Amino acid sequence: MALKRTVHALSAMALTGALVLAAAPTALADQTRRDQWALNALHAESAWKISKGNGVTVAVIDTGVNAEHQDLKGNVLKGKDFTDGDDDASPEESDSNLSATHGTEMASIIAGHGHGAGAADGVLGLAPEAKILPIRMNGGDFADEIRYAVDHGASIINMSTSTSQESSEGRDAVTYALEHNVLIVTASGNEGKSGQIDFPGEYPGVLTVGGVDNGGTIWERSNYGPQVLLTAPATHIVSAGWPGNKLSDGTGTSASSAFVSAAAALIKSKFPDLAPGQIANRLVKTAVLPNAEKSLSLPDEKYGYGIVQPLAALKDNIPAGSKYGPLTVPESLKEKSAAPALGASDDEVSKADQKALIIWGVIGVATLTVIGLAILLIVKRSRRNRNSDGGPAGPVAYPQYGQQQNPYEQPVSPQPHNPYQQQPTPPHSQWPPQQ
Repeated sequence: MALKRTVHALSAMALTGALVLAAAPTALADQTRRDQWALNALHAESAWKISKGNGVTVAVIDTGVNAEHQDLKGNVLKGKDFTDGDDDASPEESDSNLSATHGTEMASIIAGHGHGAGAADGVLGLAPEAKILPIRMNGGDFADEIRYAVDHGASIINMSTSTSQESSEGRDAVTYALEHNVLIVTASGNEGKSGQIDFPGEYPGVLTVGGVDNGGTIWERSNYGPQVLLTAPATHIVSAGWPGNKLSDGTGTSASSAFVSAAAALIKSKFPDLAPGQIANRLVKTAVLPNAEKSLSLPDEKYGYGIVQPLAALKDNIPAGSKYGPLTVPESLKEKSAAPALGASDDEVSKADQKALIIWGVIGVATLTVIGLAILLIVKRSRRNRNSDGGPAGPVAYPQYGQQQNPYEQPVSPQPHNPYQQQPTPPHSQWPPQQ
């Protein structure tokens, strides 16, 4: 099989996180697996003994997916084409080379299963038993695409794409995903600049990923900023192509995003009850830094909390933590969590009020009964004292207000320390990490 390696220029809006493909000699099929250096660096073989992503659907919002590629066939579900309006999310002949192959590349990095005896040939993804929900995007703010992914069973949404066309509808769609326990992972972009992270990566609630080379050094064109939470392999990444069974070899933060989406799928398969922020928590708490960068204060604007390490994220004993973990929370979700539920019908409100009145009525009656019994007991004791010594009873001692703790009053906990504000160097401190 020939390994396709073509030079592509970055297109505009929707592919700012795209792979930058570089020319290279062709390679034999049995060399393809050896070229997948990222799988070795991420200890994929060991991770697969714990999880391969089975039962998890990863939506790929991109330029379409070649579902008939021999390294993907069977792992790609029916999706949606928001460009043509049908359920065939494969690329089109009229697309540019970059557009035609990009979504297939991302899908294979996530869920490629290889081919041949023992799947020895072809491209293996980091989560080879996950399913891909292909969504061919139509540009814009991605609002419809994100909502479709959530409503059609995705647990993870990979967006190796970005747009400057941010809108309230797009932001609401991100919030919608979080509300439905769906994690959105996106690429930081390929300009090598600060302040160039576009939507969705700039928006709270999204896990934004930068890129590193095979030495663990930040790729020089990886965009950076406070939004970056993790980094992952970005250079010379072998992946499936289009049309037919072609392969590609490229570089870019698109691949970094796909690797983190795959790592999240492994975790979701192993720990299906984890919320998006709790999945991110496992990835963040086990991320590594290269030896030369161990003194960095975390999170770093380029590395985030470090390079993703899926094996450790699966093996280490990490408390689940809060629902949103290291993810920042959109203001709309903060407001919803602080405010009473809205949208209930008058009948529902009336029933709730009735239940509340009944409960408080029962509590009131019980309280009055206890007080009455206490007064009766005091009176009887006073009479016995009078009868025993012929004189008035001595003073009855009552606990003063504040002397006795209310057993039903919850103590006020001190403000918890934010474990994501400043994290020491992780215990897994080498790249590639040691097993």
